[in-house]
Amino acid sequence: MIAIISDIHGNFVALKEVLKDIDSRGISKIYCLGDIVGYYSQINECCDELRKRNVLCVMGNHDWYMASGTDCERSQSVRDCLKYQRTVIDDINREWILSFPVMRRVLGISMVHGGWKNPLDEYLEPTEEYLKKIEGDKFVSGHTHIQGIEEYTNKIYCNPGSVGQPRDGDNRAAYAVFDGEKFDLYRVTYDIDKVGEMMNKAGFNPYYYGCLKDASRNLHV
Repeated sequence: MIAIISDIHGNFVALKEVLKDIDSRGISKIYCLGDIVGYYSQINECCDELRKRNVLCVMGNHDWYMASGTDCERSQSVRDCLKYQRTVIDDINREWILSFPVMRRVLGISMVHGGWKNPLDEYLEPTEEYLKKIEGDKFVSGHTHIQGIEEYTNKIYCNPGSVGQPRDGDNRAAYAVFDGEKFDLYRVTYDIDKVGEMMNKAGFNPYYYGCLKDASRNLHV
């Protein structure tokens, strides 16, 4: 049995609660579909905890921005957050992020951050026709921050949702579990106000974290 998490985005408050919930289910093996970096202020805390637990990750678009030194062309707020995170991230965590592959295969599951046409930055809307062209029968990706499972004739797709910034109208942190045969989806409450406090201390106003409460702001970045 494995847990699958994604899109943490520096939200350590949410990550701690998700990991606590995973631990309560007796699951020790965790995979991350990328975007540990971005949006919120506790990037080192997130990286340190995942490294301590030997969580295996794939590269997300925000992770790539950090690792490569490039910027997001779509969003000034993303650039602002990355600028801050680059001033605080530890070298060991930057190097760890740089080591991520863009794809993994685990227990017959093909894992990417975005999609199979563009593993880093494809906003995937899965269809049977799309997955028919991809080798395998089990697929997981993140990036959209929208949790769900889609079952087709001979294929199954799962998006575990976002730990750190859900965008599907449910502000609880999200993750998935695979038991060897099927996927299950879970949600976990956490202290959203605490994230705001941490962001304020880092110099960010509510524009940068206000979307956490309604979970509907679709930034597509």
